[in-house]
Amino acid sequence: MKNLLIQTAKATGLVDVDKLKAYFEEIAGEPGRIDELLLNCPSFTEEAVLKLLAEAMGMDFFSEIDAQKVPKVFVEKVPAGYAQQHYLVAVENAAGNLVVISATPLDTNAFDNISKMTGRSVTPAVSTRTNITAAIDVAYEQKSSVIDEVASELDSQNIDQLADEASMADDLLDVVNRPPVIRLVNDMLFRALQLRASDIHVHPYEAKIQIRYRIDGILYDVLSLNRNVLPLVISRIKIMAGMDIAERRMPQDGRSSVRLGQREIDLRVSTVPTSYGERCVIRILDKSSGIFKLEELGFWKEDLEHLDSIINRSHGVFFVTGPTGSGKSTTLYASLNRIDSTVKNVMTIEDPIEYQLDGISQMQVARKKGMTFITALRHVLRQDPDVIMVGEVRDEETARMAIQSSLTGHLVFSTLHTNDAAGAVSRLLDFNVEPYLVSSSLIGVLAQRLVRRICPDCKQTYAPSVHEIRELGLGEDASKYQFYAGAGCDKCFNTGYRGRTGIYELMPINERIRELIYTRQSSGEIKKASLDAGMNTLRMDGARKVISGVTTIAEVLRVTQADTI
Repeated sequence: MKNLLIQTAKATGLVDVDKLKAYFEEIAGEPGRIDELLLNCPSFTEEAVLKLLAEAMGMDFFSEIDAQKVPKVFVEKVPAGYAQQHYLVAVENAAGNLVVISATPLDTNAFDNISKMTGRSVTPAVSTRTNITAAIDVAYEQKSSVIDEVASELDSQNIDQLADEASMADDLLDVVNRPPVIRLVNDMLFRALQLRASDIHVHPYEAKIQIRYRIDGILYDVLSLNRNVLPLVISRIKIMAGMDIAERRMPQDGRSSVRLGQREIDLRVSTVPTSYGERCVIRILDKSSGIFKLEELGFWKEDLEHLDSIINRSHGVFFVTGPTGSGKSTTLYASLNRIDSTVKNVMTIEDPIEYQLDGISQMQVARKKGMTFITALRHVLRQDPDVIMVGEVRDEETARMAIQSSLTGHLVFSTLHTNDAAGAVSRLLDFNVEPYLVSSSLIGVLAQRLVRRICPDCKQTYAPSVHEIRELGLGEDASKYQFYAGAGCDKCFNTGYRGRTGIYELMPINERIRELIYTRQSSGEIKKASLDAGMNTLRMDGARKVISGVTTIAEVLRVTQADTI
């Protein structure tokens, strides 16, 4: 085989012949197949080696693979894990024959196994591992749902057998030869990821189980299951999350990681007992989606400039406010990511850590072990930080410590649960923090909400009602603008919306506002002074996004209150 490859290299010039000979001399006597050894050679690229092997063995080399041509028989008969482990995928050629593409073309056993699994004769071909892996992911994602198929099988399953069937790090694409309950739960997760859901709700009723997905902040009923399968589904989820399947009368929390091809997905699981059985909510965190940049979050240019000036300050406290699920953590992550951590020591205290940030030290709160926000903050201050992010200010002690940290030369980021930016001041004063401390340390407050974006594939113009225009505050100016809404299509789950963006109320703290805080003025007075200084309220920012065709009037009215001063 070595002589054949050397002759092929001379004839084609695909690799340097002298380097190839030298490498063969170097590996003389080493165990292993020639293709595996060559792929580890630092002198040649993977593509050059595989092209050489294909040429020598008379096989076709695929520079790209059309995943649409992967036949159904391959997806149904070959487990995704096997295909990924052996770097194998198949396509059908013009004559209808099965062409099995491999990144290790001398692995004849793998070709034989594919032939046995599919019951068809195969023609070997070659491609790179990257091309094959990408084709596998797409082909198996297109596989049809198995929920209807397996739901009827679950009645025969025994809960006692479930622990023996469990696997902690399943690939969601691999459902071949799995027990029915595992296939059902895997497919629930798989469909949630397809639909961009952030949460899965397993909600038991008297006669059924309702599976609901939260997509772009709104809950949708996706499917109903037989009431009898509830213990099986909940037990399977508990096993994945490392929870106690025998404990059904107390709330439990757990976490797990699963794979979808090459994507790593974190799951946060919570169960609570109800009158009809245990209710479960799974929060989905897709690590592969990465951290958003501030420019991607929907800030207008002037707000982004103000925010930049705040996060580049040397000290002070900056709060992001809003209800649960309004994107506060995403904004804080994006802000921290904008700070140059090579010249500043950035540390965070979180509950939980949702995403890993490069160059930043992140601490996890563990209340059962005594590691609360306040105790963690005390220890962080001994680590010589420049920037500190505290996940949430929930009590007087944490509020005081955060503010005092800023007064000693630290830049502190945190979140509060208030309705608007001015309300953050009232909340801090309610925590019995002295007004002079708040006025001297606070440098800015950002209130935010998330609104759904109009689906670009079914976007169309529409005429809003008089009531909508009045509520949005446009008045006579409405006739100048064009308004849009989504008609609903397959790509947006027939909702007319796809994706979300933020609407913001950024309140930088100027001297006038400091004076109002110091004299304990109402949040209404502070808001009025901020508006006089050029601040846009949440509803005003929402109106700007409606006018620019990003979202609808209904969405802005859903998440904001009318401006009253």
